[in-house]
Amino acid sequence: MIPTETVTIGRLGARGDGIAEDGTAVAFALPGERVAIRRDGGRGELVAIETPSPDRIAPVCPYFTRCGGCATQHLAPGPYAAWKHAQVAHALEQAGLDRVPEPLIDAHGEGRRRITLHVREIDGRAEAGLMAARSHALVAIDWCPITVPALHQVPEVARALAAPLGHGRKPLDVAVTASEAGLDVDLRGHGPVAAGVRAALVRLADDLDLARLSLHGDVVVERRAVTVVSGHARLHPPPGGFLQATGAGEATLAGLVREGIAGKAKRVADLFSGCGPFTLAIARGSRVHAVESEAGALAGIERSSRGVQGLKTVTTERRDLFRRPLLAHDLAGYDAVVFDPPRAGAQAQARQIAESTVPLAVGVSCDAGTFARDAAALVAAGFALERVTPVDQFRYSGHVEMVGVFRRAVATRRRL
Repeated sequence: MIPTETVTIGRLGARGDGIAEDGTAVAFALPGERVAIRRDGGRGELVAIETPSPDRIAPVCPYFTRCGGCATQHLAPGPYAAWKHAQVAHALEQAGLDRVPEPLIDAHGEGRRRITLHVREIDGRAEAGLMAARSHALVAIDWCPITVPALHQVPEVARALAAPLGHGRKPLDVAVTASEAGLDVDLRGHGPVAAGVRAALVRLADDLDLARLSLHGDVVVERRAVTVVSGHARLHPPPGGFLQATGAGEATLAGLVREGIAGKAKRVADLFSGCGPFTLAIARGSRVHAVESEAGALAGIERSSRGVQGLKTVTTERRDLFRRPLLAHDLAGYDAVVFDPPRAGAQAQARQIAESTVPLAVGVSCDAGTFARDAAALVAAGFALERVTPVDQFRYSGHVEMVGVFRRAVATRRRL
């Protein structure tokens, strides 16, 4: 038996762990608490709370501390918002950027509209759930309370879909999005299936009343067109494609992007556009060129734009912006650039924006570190970081979105 010891928690780490004064990370411990732990390398397993923090509250989920999906359900709203805000502020400071972020915007709304469950065989039967933190152990769940009500049935759906695929003997991931038409499900991890299995999945999709069912993005059956409301438009996300985690988050981010380019931006480039939530919002007042690597996402933009009256011209381009960023001369003539890359950031593209004559850039990011890195490149080229707004659509997790507005003075614009 590993002996216990008592430590005092000094602060919250970026992932929501309590960090003791000696640097030990203790999950589910809060600043100011004295806790008993069992030490395992640089981590400590929480055994008992000897002195609880006044900021400790009851979690909303019965699976909290077992499921690895949430890290901070035990933290009161005020300190929680301060922790998220501080993550963005710290990243900017570390990058040498003198800008205090705006107050955190709560964008949880009605809850997460997408979830990925894992299905594994446990004791001879398929179980669906989420992984424990820092583990491959499955925590089976009946429902996830931070999702929209339409997703509460997803564990049952996932277990049913696993039946013709081996009941979880082979690891299976089930990605589900709540759409206007019903559940949009993409099965991942199994690989190609025989014709008989495919037919069984089609029957299950009918029994479960799914809107669409796909395997690794390959449509098995689409019973109803999958659409998601986005402002004045309807998005058509491709099977297995990216979508913002919450409807409120998407609306908040799109509003901040439009606010950032408000004015005389007649021509805008929307880079890493996905299926077009920002493209369609911007097109209400500006011509937009959307650039994205996924053909299905671009097809969705074209379909969405045809369904909205009064939009300015929308054009699309399929391009891997990590391998082939738009070059500085490609950006000539644009009044503004919007970029919303994955977590890895947009380092190569940010360098080209920095070298261009574009006077205005709006960056959207889900990672404070890579955002600050890319922001520093723009600031070094003469852009001023006017404001950074943190947006919380990943409630109870260590993730935070942010929108930054960069403007370059006319006198410092680079000439090619």
